[in-house]
Amino acid sequence: MEDKELLILNKQQIQQKIDRIAYQILEDNYDEQEIIIAGMLPRGGFLATRLKKVLDEIAPFKSKVLTIDLDRFSTSLNATVDADIQQCNDKVVILVDDVLNSGKSLAYGFGVFLDVPLKKLRTVVLVDRNHKNFPVFTDYSGIALSTIIKQHIDVKLSENGEEDAVYLR
Repeated sequence: MEDKELLILNKQQIQQKIDRIAYQILEDNYDEQEIIIAGMLPRGGFLATRLKKVLDEIAPFKSKVLTIDLDRFSTSLNATVDADIQQCNDKVVILVDDVLNSGKSLAYGFGVFLDVPLKKLRTVVLVDRNHKNFPVFTDYSGIALSTIIKQHIDVKLSENGEEDAVYLR
């Protein structure tokens, strides 16, 4: 049986979603001095960097990107962060990933910040699949799709943005 592929978001639509999410983040954090955008590698890191780029153009506050490298197949939290996590003390942290499916990755992402006194923690995903096994929700999403479990969302993101696309397979 041949796998069918349906284009959900093209490069331009992905950038429009990122722009819209950046404006939502700005509206919710206008009075902040600095926010931290924590991207979950690999594609969440690309999204975090792009959100920062838009926010740098429109927001009065500073933003920093840090990345979280997470073992998504571990049965316990096994993550590394590319910066000192204490820089997040008393700041707004925006946790970014490409797809929210079961919620496990975002739940582990939350775990990185459990011992850090944050002002608030918000989540961003490009695609919310609505198949949560964990009580995790997203504050900002590009698109919400009700898919069947057998379907797969394939997010193609590159550092330079040239080959961006989201497919349903």
